[in-house]
Amino acid sequence: MIIDWYPGHMKKARAQIVEVLPTIDLIIEVLDARLPVSSANPLLEKLRGAKPCIKVLNKKDLADPTVTKAWVGFFEQQQRVKAIPLEAKDRRDVGLLPKLCRTMAPNRGNKGQKPLRVMVVGIPNVGKSTLINTLAGKRMARVGDKPAITTCPQKIDLRNGILLSDTPGLLWPAMDDQAGACRLAASGAIGDNAFDPPDIALMTIEYLVGKYPALLLQGYQLTDLPENSTEILMEIGRRRGCLVKGGDVDLNRAAIQFLRDLRAGKLGRISLERPGEAPVPPGDSDSDESSL
Repeated sequence: MIIDWYPGHMKKARAQIVEVLPTIDLIIEVLDARLPVSSANPLLEKLRGAKPCIKVLNKKDLADPTVTKAWVGFFEQQQRVKAIPLEAKDRRDVGLLPKLCRTMAPNRGNKGQKPLRVMVVGIPNVGKSTLINTLAGKRMARVGDKPAITTCPQKIDLRNGILLSDTPGLLWPAMDDQAGACRLAASGAIGDNAFDPPDIALMTIEYLVGKYPALLLQGYQLTDLPENSTEILMEIGRRRGCLVKGGDVDLNRAAIQFLRDLRAGKLGRISLERPGEAPVPPGDSDSDESSL
């Protein structure tokens, strides 16, 4: 199975970012804490150059806290980078960001100084618009549970010395790392019409058997795990009532239900990639910029 999902407006997003970047002091990159490498734009590091960057590990409530802590340490080894786990809807979490922004760019944003110009970037459905709305204290950016909601750039004055520049979600057109694309599909960042749910469910179940078997057992009230991923998915289908006439399991419905459970956190706090196991971090590859 090849996943290739690239809404047309995203090509325009790259040009918009390149145009605005010279006027930006700091970048906030919103990532999914469950898959921080796969949910990063592969060329952002090259585009941002020496500008400071805050890696926001959003959806921390869905991710394995031990793994998230390891990711924070991983990212903060990079030059001029800070990482912070948070939940974009939590005002207390998000309230830590303005102070961190001023720490990263101390010559702007304070009383008597010019505004601190911050660009917020992120691939679809990582919570970028939700983060902006929480920062602003009101609904400024469109949000939804489907990817690619934001389609036009906008500027938002937070009235605290910080000026935000929002951008459409970014995703590369040719997904060379298909393992990362599968993780994105499992997380909900890729449109459901771009992949086959059973394929993604089976790959994800195989990962969970290796890393989180107890959560699978507990989540579906199983006494033991069947021998292979297909049998596990069929058992999940039986437990969740995904049956057709005659009592057979509808594998597609079972896969969709499993992915819904995973995305909603019903199976527990799960991280789908870990430092040292994930692909090469963005900016370290030799990818052609024209692919963005």
